[in-house]
Amino acid sequence: MESVWRHQCDIKGRPALEQDLDVETAIIGGGMAGILIADALQQSGHQVVVLEADRIAGGQTQNTTAKITAQHGLKYAKLIQEIGSEAARQYAEANQDAIQAFRDMIESRNISCNFEEKRAYLYGDHLAQLQEETEAAASLGLPASLVHQVPIPLPCAGSVCFDGQAQFNPLQFLQAVSRDLTIFEGTSVQIVEDNVLKTEHHTVRAEHIVFATHYPFVNIPGLYFARMHQERSYVLALKHAELVDGMFIGAGENSYSLRTYEDMLLFGGENHRTGKNQDGGRYDALRQKANELFPHSREVAHWSAQDCITADGVPYIGRYSHSHSNWYVATGFQKWGMTSSMVSAIIIRDLICGKDNPWIQVFDPGRFHANDLPGVAVETGQAIKGLTKLLFQIPSEEVEHLPNGHGGVVFFHGKKMGVYKEDDGSIHAVELRCPHLGCQVEWNQDERSWDCPCHGSRFDYFGQLISGPAQKDITK
Repeated sequence: MESVWRHQCDIKGRPALEQDLDVETAIIGGGMAGILIADALQQSGHQVVVLEADRIAGGQTQNTTAKITAQHGLKYAKLIQEIGSEAARQYAEANQDAIQAFRDMIESRNISCNFEEKRAYLYGDHLAQLQEETEAAASLGLPASLVHQVPIPLPCAGSVCFDGQAQFNPLQFLQAVSRDLTIFEGTSVQIVEDNVLKTEHHTVRAEHIVFATHYPFVNIPGLYFARMHQERSYVLALKHAELVDGMFIGAGENSYSLRTYEDMLLFGGENHRTGKNQDGGRYDALRQKANELFPHSREVAHWSAQDCITADGVPYIGRYSHSHSNWYVATGFQKWGMTSSMVSAIIIRDLICGKDNPWIQVFDPGRFHANDLPGVAVETGQAIKGLTKLLFQIPSEEVEHLPNGHGGVVFFHGKKMGVYKEDDGSIHAVELRCPHLGCQVEWNQDERSWDCPCHGSRFDYFGQLISGPAQKDITK
C-alpha cells in the first residue's frame, strides 16, 4: 500500500547516528515539517541536525495528497466566530504566504517536483453555508469566490473557489531540499530531558529542540494528548478516470477529495477516527464510489493517511510549553500538512532567531479558549473509555471462532488478547494495552493493524510500532 509518491521517488538513505553529538538545534522528525524547519534554520546560519526514526518522509508525508492550499474546508467563518477576525486573519495570511514560500523555493532552486498552480474548490450542498464561507474568507484577504458550476462528476449546489493555489510531488520536493542537510535515519529519540535527547545508543545535546514528529511523544509538559486526536483517510490512484481541473474537497462529513497527478486521478475519502474501523470496508466503500463515478477507471495504487486534529481547528506551532523555552513543536495540522509545515518552518525559525513574527499568537501551543473545553472533554472521555474497555470489556468469542484472515479481541488460552489469524490459520497474539497511556487498542481490518482510539498509535499484527505517539511495540 505505497503511495504514488513513494513509487516514483526513493530518497537517498542516510546513516544512523553512531556517536554522541553537541549541536545548536536538533529536530526530531524527518517529514515535511522537520525538513522545512531544518532548511529554514540552516539557511539562516544555524547548525542543525535532523533525527528520524525511520526514513526521510517515511511517515505521513509520503501519504499526503499534497495540496498546497489555504483552502481548509469550512474554516474561516468558524474561525472568525470563535477566535475573532484578527486571529483568523493571521491564520489566513500565514497559509496564503506559505504557498508563495513554496513557489519561491521551487523557482529559486530549480526543483523538479511537478509543481502546478491550481484552483482549490470546497464543494457542498448548502449554498447559504458556502456563501457565508466565501464572504468570511474574502474578508480576510483570501482569493475566494462563490462558483455555481463545479467541474466534477459529483452533485453539489456550488463551491468556494480559491485562486492561485498549488499541488506537487512532495517526495521529489523533499529529495531536493534535504540534499544538503545533516540527517540521521533509523535514529529513534526515546527520551528528551531539558537540552538532552537520548536515542537507543547515543546522546545529543542541543541548545534548541524541535518536535516535528507528527504527534508529540512527550506527554508532560504540553498535555497534547488531552487536546488532540487522530483521524484516518484513504486514497485510490485511478488511471483511465476523468481527470479534474483543480483540487476538490467536500464540505460534508461523507465527502470526497479529488486531484490529478500526471495521468492519474487521486480519489480520497472515508475518514474516521483512528481506532474506529474494527469492521473494515473503507477501501471497499471508496472503490464502490469510484466505480460509480468512473466506471472505466483502473486502480493502480491505494494508501491511507493519518492526521492530528486539535480542539479548536488550529495547529500547535511554537514553543512546546512555557516551562521549556528551548523546546518547540509543530503538530495538529488537521488535513493540511503542506502549508502547515511551511508555516511551522517560518514561525520556529523566527522564534529561534529572535525575530518578530505576526502569526505567533494564533498558532501558540499554550493558547486556551473556552471553546476548547468540549473538545478536551471528548478526548478525556475517549481515554477513560479506552482504559475501561481494557479492564472490563469481556470478549464475545473464543479464538476458535475467529475467521481466517481476520483479527479481533478474543479469549486465547483463557486470557483476553488481540489475535490476528492468517489465511492458513496461524495465529499472532498480542496484549491489548497501548504502551503510550494504556488504552485498549482495536483491530483495523482494512489495514490489518492494531490502532489506539485514544491517541492514534498504530501497530502491525505482529505488535510492531507503525506510528506514535507510542514509542514501543505492543507486547506479543
